[in-house]
Amino acid sequence: MTDKTDKSDKSDKTNWTGAAALAGAAIGSAALAAALLYASRRKEQAKKPANPDHAPETD
Repeated sequence: MTDKTDKSDKSDKTNWTGAAALAGAAIGSAALAAALLYASRRKEQAKKPANPDHAPETD
């Protein structure tokens, strides 16, 4: 009887670990995609020359 409960405890832990690994992979890939989008936007903005016609007014 103890063998049966040991196996079920182990399978529950394995299922939880697999789900956590899948969630971690999804979060990691989303973070990587966001970082790449952020970097590409920063790169595009750096390429644009400064336009003095639209500069903010200062005193």
